[in-house]
Amino acid sequence: MTPDELKARTKHFALRIIKLVAALPKSVEGRAIANQLVRSGTSVAANYRAACRARSKTEFIAKMGVVLEEADETQLWLELIIEAKLIPAKRAQLLLDEANELVAIFVASRKSAASNLKSAI
Repeated sequence: MTPDELKARTKHFALRIIKLVAALPKSVEGRAIANQLVRSGTSVAANYRAACRARSKTEFIAKMGVVLEEADETQLWLELIIEAKLIPAKRAQLLLDEANELVAIFVASRKSAASNLKSAI
């Protein structure tokens, strides 16, 4: 997957997160999770774009760490939505599956970049 394809994928993920957040109940727990989820879920795309603009491999690796943290946090909020039955599980599960795939991609990318950095030294 090219960086441009992954930028588009993370942007689409952010848009799907925004739509899911709009469907959450307006209860105390729904609003609390919605605020956290919209922040972390959209941050994945923003931080990935920032990582693509990194000025060095070291900076790229550090920024990918932030992307990974945000994607992992997004997984947690989606899991809580499913387990608390705030919306139909099927709707949130599709996004959780995508979050899992994105985390795997970011882990592999970060490991690869770190390995390439070590071999260049």
